[in-house]
Amino acid sequence: MKKKDYIQIVFVLFLAFISFSFLTNSNEKLIKNFTLKSVDNKKVSLNDYKDAKGFAVVFICNKCPMAKLYSDRLNKINNKYKNQKVYLLAINSMDTLAYAEESFKLMQKKATKDKFNFPYLQDKKQVVAKQFNATHTPQAFIIWKNKTSNKFSIKYQGTIDDNAAEPEKSTNHYLINAIDDLLKNKEVETPKSDSFGCRIFFRGEKQNMY
Repeated sequence: MKKKDYIQIVFVLFLAFISFSFLTNSNEKLIKNFTLKSVDNKKVSLNDYKDAKGFAVVFICNKCPMAKLYSDRLNKINNKYKNQKVYLLAINSMDTLAYAEESFKLMQKKATKDKFNFPYLQDKKQVVAKQFNATHTPQAFIIWKNKTSNKFSIKYQGTIDDNAAEPEKSTNHYLINAIDDLLKNKEVETPKSDSFGCRIFFRGEKQNMY
């Protein structure tokens, strides 16, 4: 092979790699900064965490039986990763007009009862849930900061693990595994998984609630 031909092939492969990387990154949904009220009556936003590499954002609520099963695990996940600059935020986007049990006051009681060591935020206008395209609780997302643009994009979405009722029998710790991959500067091996729980109904939208 002539040197000129070899250089051309290398150049074409390089352009293909750049194009693939661009397409891959462009398909990742960007998340804009948001500010929500926490159960301690303080406002919390992504921009408050200046050193954050990323966030585990988990949509939960007060009464969902499936979400209730994960309180202890969420505390442990936050404890494990907050010192590595990955922070957990729990968000309640349930319609408080339709569900009185999702009130802010009852959110405060739940956070105290379950000893949450992370912010439990109320998405009263359901804006953040719509930005993430969240559909139910519990539903987990990992957003990660791009070092060049300083913007956050979704790297994982789905379930926390594969055994809600019996955590000790879980064999796939999807959320933890995805964070570990990202901390190692690797692509997330499983960027999406199926998750189940209580549906988030958006106020003003005609939906069959049964």
